[in-house]
Amino acid sequence: MASATIVCPSCSTRNRLPVVATGRLRCAKCRTDLPWLVDVSASEFAPVVSTSTLPVLVDLWAPWCGPCRTIAPALVQLAGERAGSLRVAKVNVDDAPGVSESLHVKGIPTMVLFRDGKEIARQVGAVPLASIRTWLDGALATR
Repeated sequence: MASATIVCPSCSTRNRLPVVATGRLRCAKCRTDLPWLVDVSASEFAPVVSTSTLPVLVDLWAPWCGPCRTIAPALVQLAGERAGSLRVAKVNVDDAPGVSESLHVKGIPTMVLFRDGKEIARQVGAVPLASIRTWLDGALATR
């Protein structure tokens, strides 16, 4: 099983965590909720989305895409702000074209929000962090 290393924002401890995990992820040392932002492969995508007890924001992106790189810092910040209540999964569409095809993605960046394994909202294009928060809060509140 693949794992990701996440640094605790409170105590700076490096935590190795499985990419596919359920529930809240906490620091092994201080028990602080950890921001969950990981790169997800094609084979990990379905288990990450279907097994999470938290909503999963999937960012479909590519390294050559300027707008994708523009929103990347906003997603890092969002993962930190929503630690313990949201997971952010980044899927490189060049490495996992089947994922973008199965989600009928026509352009990137595309953010797809899943809850209980089902898509509940979608945002296409680069938007500022405030707009992502508004979209996310609206989607989570209405469903």
